[in-house]
Amino acid sequence: MMDLEQLLQKVQSGELQIDEAKKHMQPLLSSGIADLGFAQVDTEREKRTGFPEVIFGEGKTTEQITAIFAKLMEHADRVLATRVDADKAEKVIAQLSGVTYHATARALTWFKKPILHVKSGYIAVVCAGTSDLPVAEEAALTAECMGSHVERVYDVGVAGIHRLFKRLPVIRGASAIVVAAGMEGALASVLGGLVSKPIVAVPTSIGYGASFQGMAALLAMLNSCAPGVTVVNIDNGFGAGYAAGIIHKNIADQAASK
Repeated sequence: MMDLEQLLQKVQSGELQIDEAKKHMQPLLSSGIADLGFAQVDTEREKRTGFPEVIFGEGKTTEQITAIFAKLMEHADRVLATRVDADKAEKVIAQLSGVTYHATARALTWFKKPILHVKSGYIAVVCAGTSDLPVAEEAALTAECMGSHVERVYDVGVAGIHRLFKRLPVIRGASAIVVAAGMEGALASVLGGLVSKPIVAVPTSIGYGASFQGMAALLAMLNSCAPGVTVVNIDNGFGAGYAAGIIHKNIADQAASK
């Protein structure tokens, strides 16, 4: 079978007519997609982006999660499913061998072989309070699945800021930093004025009424006057961990190529 570039070259040279090219295009367009009826599983995402498709478990049935997970296991060397509650996780694990549940992160993982770790550097995942741990752990686990070493710096929110100062050497040594904070979300701005590394801030929905399920923290982070702070959506630990993982890998790759 011709690949897309070969096909386009033949059309350009006149060797292949457009109507004939359309017939060849169909298999190319459908390749890399596993049709499960309720889901179109992207089995070639790792080739394009460096990481396989990730399952978002919230809103999916146990049967749907299991079927997608099993299909990805056929095509990838690692599978990650986020936002999976303990009851669904237990049922998935009963049907699929080698799957592990991470209760705090609310995530399932499976590895065909040991992860190829990024050789240098690490990511610091900094968490304001214990209540923010589920989001922070989702970020940490995601980064670890991408091959990053993660240093966890937890319960260092601004209400007891002296706790943060004790851990600054670890945070400053990171290639990239994830900051998870609820309430007023001030921790990201504080760190932004103390470090020279990129910060991926993730507001959490933790807080009293006027925090509006994370909106206060989100707006505070978006309006941060500290440079170098990028913000993901409320409770999106996965997105924060993924972004930090890409940053870490690119830094390490560039350092290795010199």
